[in-house]
Amino acid sequence: MRIVIIGGVAAGMSAATRLRRLQEDAEIIVVERGEHVSVANCGLPYHLGGVIENRSALLLQTPESLAARFRIDVRVRTEALAIHTAERAVELRLPDGTVESLGYDELVLTPGAAPIRPPIPGIEHALTLRDVTDLDRLIGAAEATEEAVVIGAGFIGVEVAENLVARGIAVHLVEAAGHVIAPLDPEMAEPVHARLRSHGVDLRLHSRVVGIDSDGVTLDSGERLPGALVLAAIGVRPESRLAAEAGLEVTASGAIAVGGHWATTDPHIHAAGDAVAKIDAISGDDVLVPLANTANRDGRLLADVISGRPGAARPTLGSAIVGAFGLQIAVTGWSETRLRAAGRPVRVIHTHPVNHAGYYPGATGMRLKLLVDPDTDLILGAQAVAEQGADKRIDVIATAMAGGLTASRLADLELCYAPQFGSAKDPVNFLGWADRNIADGLVETLQWHELDQAMADGARLVDVRTPAEHEAAAIPGSVLIPLDELRERLDDLPEGDLIVHCAAGLRSYIAARILTQHGRRAWSLDGGFATWADGRATAQ
Repeated sequence: MRIVIIGGVAAGMSAATRLRRLQEDAEIIVVERGEHVSVANCGLPYHLGGVIENRSALLLQTPESLAARFRIDVRVRTEALAIHTAERAVELRLPDGTVESLGYDELVLTPGAAPIRPPIPGIEHALTLRDVTDLDRLIGAAEATEEAVVIGAGFIGVEVAENLVARGIAVHLVEAAGHVIAPLDPEMAEPVHARLRSHGVDLRLHSRVVGIDSDGVTLDSGERLPGALVLAAIGVRPESRLAAEAGLEVTASGAIAVGGHWATTDPHIHAAGDAVAKIDAISGDDVLVPLANTANRDGRLLADVISGRPGAARPTLGSAIVGAFGLQIAVTGWSETRLRAAGRPVRVIHTHPVNHAGYYPGATGMRLKLLVDPDTDLILGAQAVAEQGADKRIDVIATAMAGGLTASRLADLELCYAPQFGSAKDPVNFLGWADRNIADGLVETLQWHELDQAMADGARLVDVRTPAEHEAAAIPGSVLIPLDELRERLDDLPEGDLIVHCAAGLRSYIAARILTQHGRRAWSLDGGFATWADGRATAQ
């Protein structure tokens, strides 16, 4: 059997090596348009910044090493021009420019995704970052400039901005939306904004680039930002041209349509990786998820299917993490913004724990957010922003989601504990307890973006922090009654419905329980002053 694979990174190479381990007698040919295969693309920004010192560390395998160990015929600088399904052949342009036809028994499409290049005047001046060749161009441009513009503040944009700063380059980071990292909600993004700005990044939100030239960009406000280096990190689109021209089904989003076993509409052609539509774990709809973990997993399982073994695609949560100047930003599932836009009911929980036992030196604060279906108690998403420990907590929650655990069951998880690693009451357990309290009717909560309307409707806001905290910063319209004085000062409370808040939500929960048991209706402001302040900062 001859198996031809188009695309030699992530899904393609995972499929190729797994196929060899399963089929020693198969002829396996990998066709790659670029100069390299099996590249650690996720490490590209970190070589730019010098964190990964040796460029060779990014090249995990070579055609020679793959031939020696796996007897795989890897052909780089070879471009697939067309697929002829009737003949079961691929038309190739070879490195010398000649064209030849290569027959196949089974064809695997793993061409990946390409950076989006919008029709902005002068877009030809903008660099992109997809492979090692792009990296080399970017390093060359960085060596010749002291100022750069990065268009797009998603994962790649933030990583490149950080690593350009590490090279001593002044960075303008331009984002059309109101906050960075689209899967985050606004209040969760505000600490990231602060961290970027504190390291000298000129962050421009609600801004669009309308023109690019060799010396910088022009914004829709008319302002000009200088920078001999301009990087477009606006997002990626599936490389589905070959599939579409061959008559294979392509989704409305431009991805190659596949079934649950990665088969396209041609029974002898399979596809996986960033070019393929995935199944969203929350909605069940097609979704684009260009992540290395998913691509490598699917490539391996596709090889199982071709080899006659059981294997099936599983829905994706889109779990991801990015670093920004020592800050960890991790997400899984859907955001509150996305859920509300889709009309989905959602229970929202914010907490502000520390990453490990507070009495052990080095504890740092965390911001956690949990999104829950109020009818089923299933977890719909989670977000974490922290100096340390964001990865651990989101990984635990993503695993719980994959296993179908409800949010309240997070309270019962047995997680590793020693004071330097966590807490006896882990932040994930706290999320479960908070969810259970709401689900059991022990407390009603209000979100930061609901506060203004609730107060306009007549509810009164009570601050249960200390006088010093209230004096340092207070929510307008709030009345101070410290928690430890609350039982003795019930007669001092305003009439009508009450909203109680503290710094992060724990004291206001206790206050709400006291007030409820004394016959008053009281909401606890979820996430407290900290979440309200972050949300208001991003909204302004």
